[in-house]
Amino acid sequence: RPYRWIYFKFAANHLFLPSAQHNHSPKASLMAFSRSSSISFFILALIALFINPTISSRVSSFIQLPVSTVESRPSVASYCEGWRLAVETNNAGSWKVVPSKCVSSIETYYNRGQFDKDYNVVASYALAYAKTVQLAGDGKDAWVFDVDETLLSNLQYYAANGYGSVPYNSKRFNEWVLKGTAPGFDASLKLFNGLKKLGFTIILLTGRDEVQRSVTEQNLLDAGYSGWEYLLLRDHKDQGKAAVQYKSEQRLEMIKKGYKLHGNTGDQWSDLQGFAVADRSFKVPNPMYYIP
Repeated sequence: RPYRWIYFKFAANHLFLPSAQHNHSPKASLMAFSRSSSISFFILALIALFINPTISSRVSSFIQLPVSTVESRPSVASYCEGWRLAVETNNAGSWKVVPSKCVSSIETYYNRGQFDKDYNVVASYALAYAKTVQLAGDGKDAWVFDVDETLLSNLQYYAANGYGSVPYNSKRFNEWVLKGTAPGFDASLKLFNGLKKLGFTIILLTGRDEVQRSVTEQNLLDAGYSGWEYLLLRDHKDQGKAAVQYKSEQRLEMIKKGYKLHGNTGDQWSDLQGFAVADRSFKVPNPMYYIP
């Protein structure tokens, strides 16, 4: 092509030929020509490389470029966000403890406001749905709530015990429960009180033992909850049952008493699944522990 010929001619005239304006000896001229030829060849090679894409691509095939040292695997933060999503969607299935590398991620999730924002979204959807329900007005239109991590926050306990990264210790947790100092959630208080105003009957269904009734009732009152119809706890015949079985049986008993379960809010899938389920269920985030 014309422009290639111009480059070549320019290089030949100015690089290959020794200057006629200087008076060199034969030996000096030979050395100058040799140096000029080497430089000229190198420059011409570069010109050809940039002008001809075919040559460029061929050269690049054998030039080894530096390999990036950036780790291609997902970062710990990305992994932990994905793990938390898998837990919340129940894709993780049954799991025992929070991965040790995700403890910092869980701590950040709770202590920097994201959990509160997420719970507010859940509560907003639940209340919006509740407003669409046609209530019979007979006192039998019910909404079920779990207690721990749904109405009462045990974050203080779990923060002192690795944010769920260490195995559950029933003795230590029961000692915490007996203190009766667990605070409520702003989101659940708004939902709880909003449902009462709409005319729903509130049923509390918890995995706590019957012997903890008194401290649980007082803790709920201190946290701002009041006016529930039932507080259902495990008695001796419920010991050893999986949570999903125990809570399903308790809901069935409520249905047999004539209650229509319009909604159910809980932090565990076992709060919401099984049989005798509510018309709508609303899952509260909880990446700290799993109860089957």
